[in-house]
Amino acid sequence: MSASESIRQEADDGGSWEDVRDLPPSAKLVAKVLEYNDTMTQQQIAEETLLPSRTVRYALNRLDEENVIDSRFSFSDARKRLYSLDIDS
Repeated sequence: MSASESIRQEADDGGSWEDVRDLPPSAKLVAKVLEYNDTMTQQQIAEETLLPSRTVRYALNRLDEENVIDSRFSFSDARKRLYSLDIDS
């Protein structure tokens, strides 16, 4: 077990920018957009980044695997999820 893995296990509540470094460019772009905008839906992220919705969905899945985003259901429309960045500063 490396030092970064042990640190990651100790801090399960959020990821770091180190976790984002090796991800695809689309995931990095989505992370940056979420950094500047508190909470967004998948459609809003697609409009802001000009990426196809499928690419945004893939990027969100990759960010979720690294535990750097938080998602929850929208109270105004339960069909949509709201995404926010969960990176420890």
